Amino acid sequence: MPRATQILRKSRKVVEDLHLLKVLQSEISHELTFNSFQDKKSSSLGDFVLEWNSFKARDVVLRRKSESGEEIIVSALLGQETYDSEGNFPREVLMKVCVRKPGLSSMLQFDCGVYEKGVHRSHFNIHSAYYLQSSTIPSSSVYRGPFFSSLEPQLQDAFKEYLLARGIGENLTNFLLLTLHKKEQGQYLDWLQKLESFVATDK
Repeated sequence: MPRATQILRKSRKVVEDLHLLKVLQSEISHELTFNSFQDKKSSSLGDFVLEWNSFKARDVVLRRKSESGEEIIVSALLGQETYDSEGNFPREVLMKVCVRKPGLSSMLQFDCGVYEKGVHRSHFNIHSAYYLQSSTIPSSSVYRGPFFSSLEPQLQDAFKEYLLARGIGENLTNFLLLTLHKKEQGQYLDWLQKLESFVATDK
């Protein structure tokens, strides 16, 4: 009787493994067939240079240095789903922009959200603006500034114009949306294929 139980358990395991394998293969086939980002072309980065884009990492980092020595560093990764059924990109981009002046240890940091806006269009909103005494991460008790939404609309608009003048425009936000969604889709497909290989290995 115990031997019969072992055989039944082993048979059930085989059936369950085959079911999982078929589901994984179906999902892989779907991702390969309906890769909605594969044929889309990235926008021009202008004066920005793509400094970091590891396949294993979730984020990208771009850098721009002007003739005056001012440095703009942009880091970005995917955020929450936007639930826009008409758009091509299901998730927003969380973008951090740091502005450094030559000879100064302090810098400005802007936390932003990038969103799709119609066909081949995008825009960004500033969520917060910080003045940091140095590039090191300050403690949570250090005052960094008021809530951005509490600022006068004229000041909020002026901050956005400040970033636009430094190349944080639609070409860059279009690039971030496409690049990060492509990256995530590639990582998801790689994850599925590794799972398929693991499940298919009969040990």
